[in-house]
Amino acid sequence: MTATTAESSPSPPATTGGHPQRWLILGVICLAQLTVLLDNTVLSVAIPSLTSELNASTSDIQWMINAYSLVQSGLLLTAGNAADRYGRKKLLAVGLALFGLGSLAAGLAESTGQLIAARAGMGVGGALLMTTTLAVVMQIFDDSERVKAIALWSTVSSLGFAAGPLIGGVILNHYWWGMIFLINIPVALIGLGAVLKLVPESKNRQGDRPDLLGAVLSTIGMVAVVYAIITGPEHGWTSAEVLVPAAIGVVVLGAFALWELRIPYPMLDMHFFQNQKFIGAIGGSLLVVFGMGGSLFLLTQHLQFVLGYEPLEAGLRMAPLALTIVGLNLTGIGPRLVMKIGTPPAVLLGMTLVSGGLLSIAVLGGGTDGSYWGMLLGLLLMGAGIAVSSPAMANAIMSSIPPEKAGVGAGINGTLAEFGNGLGVAVLGAVLNARFAALVAVTATSLPAALAAAGSDAERADISDAFASGLQTSQLVGAIAVFAGGVVAAALLRRAERSEKRAAADQAEATADQAKAAAE
Repeated sequence: MTATTAESSPSPPATTGGHPQRWLILGVICLAQLTVLLDNTVLSVAIPSLTSELNASTSDIQWMINAYSLVQSGLLLTAGNAADRYGRKKLLAVGLALFGLGSLAAGLAESTGQLIAARAGMGVGGALLMTTTLAVVMQIFDDSERVKAIALWSTVSSLGFAAGPLIGGVILNHYWWGMIFLINIPVALIGLGAVLKLVPESKNRQGDRPDLLGAVLSTIGMVAVVYAIITGPEHGWTSAEVLVPAAIGVVVLGAFALWELRIPYPMLDMHFFQNQKFIGAIGGSLLVVFGMGGSLFLLTQHLQFVLGYEPLEAGLRMAPLALTIVGLNLTGIGPRLVMKIGTPPAVLLGMTLVSGGLLSIAVLGGGTDGSYWGMLLGLLLMGAGIAVSSPAMANAIMSSIPPEKAGVGAGINGTLAEFGNGLGVAVLGAVLNARFAALVAVTATSLPAALAAAGSDAERADISDAFASGLQTSQLVGAIAVFAGGVVAAALLRRAERSEKRAAADQAEATADQAKAAAE
């Protein structure tokens, strides 16, 4: 993290131990962080309500999720640079305000278009929150407590990502779907007041300038590519409706890479991609979130549409994933395992467990007659895999770039989480839709609509079986992708470690030769 220049604050940091109110501030930060991270997975439980009350198609639902994810992922690095330059406290307060206003607009939305637009606005606020919270943690804790504080921050991140279905189920069991957004407003107001009163201001007056064009290019490029993936099953993969946005996305992302190479203050230093450790870590991180995000999106629909569970019941059945991640993180088993066996084996082990979880869900718990125990086994395996692989890959990312770019590393980590989640929903959702369309001839744009249009119980059973088959196929695709990514990531990380050891040995030998020559 770059050095900061402290400005006026209500309570200056203490000489030892960091800011005197650091734990209270951490609690406020974690609450804001939890709200942002819950927002995507909470929405997944509300899919049936949104489908029936807003007449949302599967593509609409995917864009309600992806609008938030893609806007946030496109702005994360720029938001971090802006916070360093203009003040972390200011940007954290602005982020809370924007997130609260976006939540209000989403909760009062009367159409799918309004909800998608509101979700995009929430993504802007979420980007500011995701980057500034970690920056504030780095500021208010000294070296003796910083590791513990970041561990708690990371645990809240895992909880927020995985516990959404349960919390969403509790809310939807008592209120209408808009409450999953409106409940964010009091949290945002409390957080805003606490930030203004407690959090000290800091900025780096020599900080990197925001890369606004880079943010625009990256966001447009990712949106275009994911749009092509979402609409592929509907229009055909070789149709103009798919090929044109796909080509636009590739061209724009290429322009983004060229732009980042030319400017003095890039949002993403493209030279990082010459580092095998960096490539292996970001590839693994992307695929873990890809498998988890896509799986959650599909499983919540399967539990409610096919197996007939209420939102709360579905949320409870998804809870073991969250409990496993949080339990292993709080006990420190995941980080200790990484330290004991090393980063490459930990990445391979974790991603193999995630792949095994997806495979278990597909083979044992994905059909209309599948046992919940097969799904439970899959959720437990996925949770264990994420708890092992995530700290390993985060450590690899942060150690593969210069220490003065630690803020950029945190932004990259957040970008991967958001983009991987959106890509998982898009790709695995597209696989499911393609399989579903190949098995049954229906014109409806969603499973509930297809079931409603069915003329007999036998036809409805065929439709449910087709959806379950599509779920199984998509989970198998996810399992293969995650496992293959784990093998490649571990191999790259192992090769990078060997290169580092050889370089260190060569340096030590050169130093010894110089010392010997000087002595002679």
